[in-house]
Amino acid sequence: MSKDILTARADFPILKQTINDLPLVYLDNAATTQKPQSVIDALSHYYSTTNSNIHRGNHTLAVQATQAYENVRKKVAAYINSPSPDQIIFTRGTTESVNLVAYSFGQAFVKEDDEVIASQLEHHSNYVPWELMCQRQGAHFRVIPIDENGELDLQAFRGLLTEKTKLVAVNHVSNSLGTVNPIEEIVQIAHSANVPVLVDAAQAVQHLPRDVQALDADFYAFSGHKMYAPMGIGVLYGKREWLEKMPPFQSGGEMIDQVTPTKVTFNILPFKFEAGTPNVANVIGLGAAIDYINQFDFAQLQAYEVGLLDYGLDLLKAIPGLKIYGNPRHRSAILPFNVEGIQHYDLGILLDTKGIAVRTGQHCTQPIMDALHIPGTVRASLALYNTREDLEALAKGIERVIRMIKR
Repeated sequence: MSKDILTARADFPILKQTINDLPLVYLDNAATTQKPQSVIDALSHYYSTTNSNIHRGNHTLAVQATQAYENVRKKVAAYINSPSPDQIIFTRGTTESVNLVAYSFGQAFVKEDDEVIASQLEHHSNYVPWELMCQRQGAHFRVIPIDENGELDLQAFRGLLTEKTKLVAVNHVSNSLGTVNPIEEIVQIAHSANVPVLVDAAQAVQHLPRDVQALDADFYAFSGHKMYAPMGIGVLYGKREWLEKMPPFQSGGEMIDQVTPTKVTFNILPFKFEAGTPNVANVIGLGAAIDYINQFDFAQLQAYEVGLLDYGLDLLKAIPGLKIYGNPRHRSAILPFNVEGIQHYDLGILLDTKGIAVRTGQHCTQPIMDALHIPGTVRASLALYNTREDLEALAKGIERVIRMIKR
């Protein structure tokens, strides 16, 4: 029997506290989600009973830690429907996953005058690494523009693809507008030109269906801390055909096969890309987070989050002087807005006095803010533990701030 979504809030101990003597209303989930007690317990249990370095020890703790670590690799593979666990690479997060591909794929496959395409909707972590890689390789960096609704211009995308295009990097969901990109269509368009695609799934993997085989993504990157797991752990999935050909991103222990003064050969997948002592505890925390999510009926969870988002949009649209940014056909979990006459940073501080946590600024998406001709936004973002009461508190908090400023 699936877990009742309405009971989820009680699983997160941090949400029981008060801020400024008011109940915490946490709406900063696109930056990081809070952790259920089961994830916190998994970390404590590992450090209390199992802590050991993995793969290179044959004592009991080393064997147990290795088994626990590799079991999570299998969980992740099942979670995103990877063909094999050895195509799952553990990283520090989406940023490192993207940098790994930008460095390694770029070194192997991008030459002078080649082209790489990203989009105007990207977080800097799926934009800057490609721009810098193109500078290193003497290649050209191309950008898919957005339209007035905050959606990608797919006709322009088709026009950017040439015989020199080596890779397309695009997010599934925009972290600052919540735009859900038609990622299946984007992959199909790119593949029709024989161009591989990296999908930044950081804002999608906890909200939308994820199946890397059905999507046919060449690379798929996400972070644990945005799906109820600890910070400092992430995942890169890659098709075997690419991972086998790409050189290592970092060198050191674990990633080698043979080392001599004249030659180095590399370990098999996925270890070729996991140099050094890994973040074992947080990998185990990621496994616990997947177990937690899997307690829910995902279709029900998705419907709940969509209903919550629609309710929040309706509440905010009713506030005079409030502007919501983007009007995409499909939006996920993010409410980006400003209030006329109030600086976004000031609004965030004043909401905090009411116990309401939101994010303010450019959200590491300066190209989007430039396109909108604004310095930043207030961003409220949702998770499975949020409620209609949270959104009502947000709306009332904004209205109080407006009345205060007008006085």
